[in-house]
Amino acid sequence: METTTSFLRDKHIAYITSLDTKHRDLAYYLTEHLRMNGTYWGLTALCLLDSRDSFKKEDVVEFVLSCRNPDGGFGAFRGHDSHLLSTLSALQILLMFDSLDSVDGEETSRFILSNRLPNGAFQGDRFGEIDTRFVYTAVQSLAILGRLTQDVVDGACSFVQSCLNFDGGYGQRPGAESHSAQVFTCLGTLALCNKLDVVDRDLTGWWLAERQLEDGGLNGRPGKLPDVCYSWWVLSSLAIIDRLHWIDYDRLRDFILKSQDEVTGGISDRPDNQVDVFHTLFGIAGLSLMGFEGLQPVDPRYCLPECVSEKIAKWPYA
Repeated sequence: METTTSFLRDKHIAYITSLDTKHRDLAYYLTEHLRMNGTYWGLTALCLLDSRDSFKKEDVVEFVLSCRNPDGGFGAFRGHDSHLLSTLSALQILLMFDSLDSVDGEETSRFILSNRLPNGAFQGDRFGEIDTRFVYTAVQSLAILGRLTQDVVDGACSFVQSCLNFDGGYGQRPGAESHSAQVFTCLGTLALCNKLDVVDRDLTGWWLAERQLEDGGLNGRPGKLPDVCYSWWVLSSLAIIDRLHWIDYDRLRDFILKSQDEVTGGISDRPDNQVDVFHTLFGIAGLSLMGFEGLQPVDPRYCLPECVSEKIAKWPYA
């Protein structure tokens, strides 16, 4: 199946680089709590577009380090409390810019481990929300820092497996409904810990493949609308378990390209909706996983360019 829409590479680069120039817009301040994550989304997309230098390294690194707190973690913006999500984004950004040596690994690891629970799960911050997302972010953060331990690996993988459902999907916590994003965080955790042998690849792969709808897009769970971001959550999960070919690439590519804004650049959740940097990254990352558009290869375990993830020491450490 051929799409009549072309990939708007240059417009996507221009859209991403414009986002930090809109300081007069109310939306800029209303999204302050997403600033660290947004910087990671934008930089990763630029790296996949082979345009990393469209962001000025010195300015980005200075911003990231300005969000570091005395507890060793990173907040979403200056003055914000530390959280595992923003801490991982900060480490990923510094890794992409070859600036990880600016972080005190012991101090940051101490913050991450302070959010570990007796059952092997992690809470996102001191306020106590528990989710498989935080297990994954903690494990990847420790992997980037080269500080994963057998104790953390065993506990994290045990908790992840307790979130497995009869249908082959995974939920946020034990007993929760299967969801594509949670499948990614669980499989990603198991992959980083070299524990994929516990996965029923065909059962989980079938649940994921059923997320593709007639218009080619993917949804997060049965009965929901398609959304471009699941081009990442579903495809990365299938790639991790070697079932990526169970998706119709051409139909999904067509859905993603129809979700581009031909005027401003950027990608939205579905055709004719408002674009944002979150969906722009995950649309581009999905196209990369499928080998389209001449994009840089993305590592499905980390959502980082392969040339960056190669710098991370693999568990168990040699």
